Amino acid sequence: MTTDVTIIGAGLGGLLLARVLHVHGIPATVYEAETSPAARSQGGMLDIHEDNGQPALRAAGLMDEFRGLILEGRQATRALAPDGTVLLDKADDGTGGRPEVLRGELRQLLLDSLPAGTVRWGHKVSRARTLGGGRHEVTFADGTTVTTSLLVGADGAWSRVRPLLSDATPQYTGMSFVETYLFDSDTQHPAGARTVGGGALFALVPGKGLMAHRESGGTLHTYVMLTEPQDWFAGIDFTDPAAATARIAEEFDGWAPELTALITDGDTAPVLRPLNALPDDHQWDRVPGVTLLGDAAHLSLPNGEGANLAMYDGAELGKAIAAHPHDVEAALTGYERAMFPRSAAAATDGAHLHDLLYGDHAPHGLINMLTEHAGHE
Repeated sequence: MTTDVTIIGAGLGGLLLARVLHVHGIPATVYEAETSPAARSQGGMLDIHEDNGQPALRAAGLMDEFRGLILEGRQATRALAPDGTVLLDKADDGTGGRPEVLRGELRQLLLDSLPAGTVRWGHKVSRARTLGGGRHEVTFADGTTVTTSLLVGADGAWSRVRPLLSDATPQYTGMSFVETYLFDSDTQHPAGARTVGGGALFALVPGKGLMAHRESGGTLHTYVMLTEPQDWFAGIDFTDPAAATARIAEEFDGWAPELTALITDGDTAPVLRPLNALPDDHQWDRVPGVTLLGDAAHLSLPNGEGANLAMYDGAELGKAIAAHPHDVEAALTGYERAMFPRSAAAATDGAHLHDLLYGDHAPHGLINMLTEHAGHE
């Protein structure tokens, strides 16, 4: 294949694409804004699904290595009422199909699977433009440029490649997470460790809630969800961690102390994560020589599918390119035709899940879904 493949973004989707191309003997270059793999925290736990994330890793030839990253027991699920009453306590019996791994470790696995020099760190894209004939030029913040005949935007929610294809921009969904961590919980925060248990914890009421997950080494990673406009969060000074923590905790006055301690006892400053989304049916007309994957293509409400879909996109695109090495447009057309309905369905499912989590019937909608699923296994 003579076409050079330029991938913008070294997240899971972009790296998976580069790996599948490598498996098929097709070179690619990944440009990443971060200065190194350790430039920032890579987030928390990911459950890797049987129908998309795992097939993607299989296409990349990395299933054995992936199994070595799995944290056993993390598919356990607990649900508590605000007063601490246990509503659901489902153990991880080993039959679940969504094993949990740390995002950072999975990303490092993908990085290690690529030839040295595949990822060019410290290349923040300032703009991309069409040159005609299916070629594009990417300009980086340092003024350097690269010209390519196949450009893939794997650069997330605020993609600099997306404007080549679509005018759509992510819009605020009306809710945000505030992220906190408790470290060495079994020793330093034993009440929190007991409350969260071995896997995931949900404590939900309509419009807000706490979600926590036990990671490795006794780390408890908590997401505090609040349905509030952006102006409400703008009124909180997150540069003052103590004041911000106290203000967020106020929203859970009267909740059991073992639950509110997941906010107030945090070992890190609280971090605001506004939730933005593209339209559920986001798609574009075919533009020669460029496409998108992952959040750049179909950012939606968090529903456990984002990373899985990004990797699946990467695998499917890589396989399509390998199947049509001398006809890039056939590869991109086939990939997009399958990706558009797949991502729209996932966005619809995500909206349904958020209704179960935070809608009028929370938390019982989620509990019913989990218990019905268990009954069908």
